[in-house]
Formats: sequence, C-alpha cells, structure tokens
Amino acid sequence: MGPQGAAGLLPVCDHYCGVDARMRKSLRLQSEMMQEYGACVFDVTLDCEDGAPSGGEADQASLVAELAIASWQSGGHGDLRRLKQRVGVRVHPVGHEAFVSDIDIIVGSARDALSYVMVPKVESIEEVQRAVDWIDAVAGGRAAGHGDVAVRSPLPLHVLIESPAAVSHVFEIARHPRVESISFGLMDFVSAHGGAIGAGAMRVRPVSDHASLDQFHHPLVVRAKLEISSACHAAGKVPSHCVVTEIRDTMLVQRAAKLASQAFGFSRMWSVHPDQIRPIIEALAPAPDEIDAAGRIIEAAALQDWAPISVNGTLHDRASYRYFWQVLERAHQTGRDLPDPMRSYFCAPILAH
Repeated sequence: MGPQGAAGLLPVCDHYCGVDARMRKSLRLQSEMMQEYGACVFDVTLDCEDGAPSGGEADQASLVAELAIASWQSGGHGDLRRLKQRVGVRVHPVGHEAFVSDIDIIVGSARDALSYVMVPKVESIEEVQRAVDWIDAVAGGRAAGHGDVAVRSPLPLHVLIESPAAVSHVFEIARHPRVESISFGLMDFVSAHGGAIGAGAMRVRPVSDHASLDQFHHPLVVRAKLEISSACHAAGKVPSHCVVTEIRDTMLVQRAAKLASQAFGFSRMWSVHPDQIRPIIEALAPAPDEIDAAGRIIEAAALQDWAPISVNGTLHDRASYRYFWQVLERAHQTGRDLPDPMRSYFCAPILAH
C-alpha cells in the first residue's frame, strides 16, 4: 500500500557488538539465521564507540572495516546477497576527535559493505548534516562494480537520541531525508538528568512489581520514548527501542519488546547479546491468527479491486488494507509463513496505488 507516514521496513532487531570475537560470532549467526528464516531478521551493527579502547580507535575502525568487507564478500553471490544481508557501523559522535578517522577508515574502504552508519549522541539537525557532509565527502559519488560504473545510493543514517536537548529536537531530526531510523539511548538519557531520574529507570521491573518507576513507567523516560516514536512515524522513519540490560532474562526481554511495540509504537529494538535476538524477533512478529486474517482480507480486497468490502460482518477499506498489508510485511520481515495466496505477489506493485 505504501501509506504516507508509515515507517519504512527494516529488520526488527538491531544487534550491537564491538569485541572482535563477538563481532565475528554475530556475523556468522546472522548468516545462519538468514538461511533459517529466509530473510535478514536482524541487523549487525559493528561498534566503534563502545567497542574501542581509549587510544585504540583507529585499530577498532580498521577491524570493523575488515569484518564488514569480509562479510559482504562472503555474501556476494547466492542466497545471502539475495536475502540482503545487512551490516552497519556505529561511529563516534560528531564532536569526538575519532569521528573523522572512523569515517575515513570505514566508509573510505568499506562503503559498499555498509547498509547504514549509526551516529550516536546527536543533539541537533546541524550535527546530522555535519555527519552527512563528511560521509558523502569520503564515500564519493560513484563506484565500480562488476565491470560497470554505477551511481552509489547515499548511505542512510541511523541516529541515537541520548539527552533531553536531543529529545526537544527529535521531530526536526526525524525529517532529515538521510535519517532512516532513530534509536533511544536510555542509560545516557537517565544519566543526563544529574540524578533527577533514579537508576531504576534503566531497568525493567518484574511482573509482580506494580510500583517501581522503571523504563516503561518513569514519566520523563516514557515522554522521551513517545516523542521519538511519534517523530519517526510522522516522518516515515523507523523508531528503534533501547536495550534491556537484564541480558540473559529472555522472558523479560521478550516482554519488554512486546510492550515497546504495542504500547509505545516501536517497530525495532536493540540487542546487546545473542540470547536477546530471538526473543525480540518473536515479540515483534505478528501472531499466526493476525497473519491469517490479514491474508484473507487482502486477498478479498484484491478480488474487488480494492473497493470497500465486508469480512465477517466488518467493513474494510483502503485504510484497513494498508494496516493488514503492513502486518504481512512484518510477517515477512520476521520470517513467518505467509498464507499461500500472498506468497506469489508479496512484494509486487499490486498494492502500490
């Protein structure tokens, strides 16, 4: 349907890793799960900001570039390239002394291997533009590929909102044409309040706790999440939810992901440990009955040339068709089985009107 204002399609999980062994393991896991699910169900973001030791920023950037290139080359033919294996990089903030060298090293050598660049601690639209200008200057406008010269598509930016000031500018940031996704940096956001928000707001409270002001109940944190989600949906961008620090509690991770999606409108979530990836995917995938209902409604609508219809006594028109088509898109993103009639034309332009 391509509705105006709907967030674009990205894998529902964004997995961050910055240690050599963990980056290699994550890239292998991505390849394995692409074969298993028949889709790229999570992004791998190779981390220069938190992954680089002090003084070792250039070495970390070189390693990230090397791993991105190796992963891209290994998927250069066959299923992985067809399924669009996705690797991004988190660089240092625009004001950090390592930002320029990160871009020079990584984008300069691994441009074609990257799906996006994540820029942390963005405070304003001016910082977004500074990042875009430097990335474009390094990337250049053209690239050789398979004997032909082809125009490169500009690298999308993912940005990380981590302060009250940044939240106040998030609608403007979301409207920048190169911003594809906005993430919420929970722990830095809490720290930026100088103790005014308690440490409990960095966590997720147990089901039995009905009083603690955790990240889903502290008013200032809730307000920031809603602003980011709303700004993204207004601009047609993807809101990405913050980490859950209770790394190995997979039930809690899945519950948090479902709450972030259903109550806050986030369509993507960070993972910081491989054990979090599958719970996030399961939480953000549509339920089987939703997928079946969406398939029946879309099939019936197509047979009526998208005129209004009644299904089980309920009226449906183009507004609900958009919704149910998005359910099918999300099902495809998360490797769910689609109803038989949908498989033959899932990504066809039939619904682009």
